[in-house]
Amino acid sequence: MKPALVVRDLSRVFDVSAPLLNRLIERKPKTLLRAVDGISFEVPQGGCLSLVGESGCGKSTVARLVTGLYRPTDGKIEFSLGDSGDRIQAHMIFQDPYASLNPRWRVRDIIAEPIRELGLRDGESATRARVDELLGIVGLSPRDAEKFPHEFSGGQRQRISIARALAGEPKFLVCDEPTSALDVSVQAQILNLMRSLQDAFGLTYLFISHDLSVVRHMSDRIAVMYLGRIVEEADTEALFDNPLHPYTRLLLQTIPDIEAPRPDVAPATGEVPSPLKPPPGCTFHPRCPEADDRCKRQVPEVLDAGHGRRVACHRVAEMLERNGISALSA
Repeated sequence: MKPALVVRDLSRVFDVSAPLLNRLIERKPKTLLRAVDGISFEVPQGGCLSLVGESGCGKSTVARLVTGLYRPTDGKIEFSLGDSGDRIQAHMIFQDPYASLNPRWRVRDIIAEPIRELGLRDGESATRARVDELLGIVGLSPRDAEKFPHEFSGGQRQRISIARALAGEPKFLVCDEPTSALDVSVQAQILNLMRSLQDAFGLTYLFISHDLSVVRHMSDRIAVMYLGRIVEEADTEALFDNPLHPYTRLLLQTIPDIEAPRPDVAPATGEVPSPLKPPPGCTFHPRCPEADDRCKRQVPEVLDAGHGRRVACHRVAEMLERNGISALSA
């Protein structure tokens, strides 16, 4: 079976330069921000791939590239979602459930908009019936259709956002930190709802998050991003059981464990470098306890470490060679 989504060598560069006149007076060149720097990944049909990393690593930019909100500077994005005609099959659930909903529209019109635009139902009565059905699917009442977004709690607003995403009858959902603005108890409800919807409708997810406990609950595979690049990708349990990249290990150390606290683990040090002036070589080397001179000079290739795992790290490549494993360029 073909993957639902294939991304190859995807890049996005933003021009964040000062106005032309300022640059001419100050004799400064253009300032370019490389938010996504040549990443590749696949999302299997009916599965969930999560992108994780600290703020500013490029996760949300990838989400907007996949859904067409941004145009890629370079690379390819290919969907394989069966016979869907010309209709776009990728929809997005945004991070802020209030900012993503039109405060001047009633919930009925918010959910009905993709149905009307895509011509998915014949007539207004069929559209209204579909909106009522979607509200029931996400755990709300058809009576809520006549209310405005400000009349709901954060968790209820995110349910409305999910209903709107489902209204376009997608097969692929891009979820950009859909629970980060919610209370912990509400997060669990929304995540369980998303899992049940995935099983019920055969959905495929690209899930964006910085919360590794959420990612472990949702994902089949995880790709770890740092300053626009994927530094490690593996099946979920393999990554949690045996993280290879130093940055992945750093992220996993930040997960609190009440039952088995680790007071001997030193906190992560250093700040994320500015994406406007990323470090040469491996961009993680200023924060990496294992970095050597090679890390400071040479960008590591993404290598196939076996068992579906990919990693970009000079030290990991050396470790694999010492263990008699031939790492191949992925």
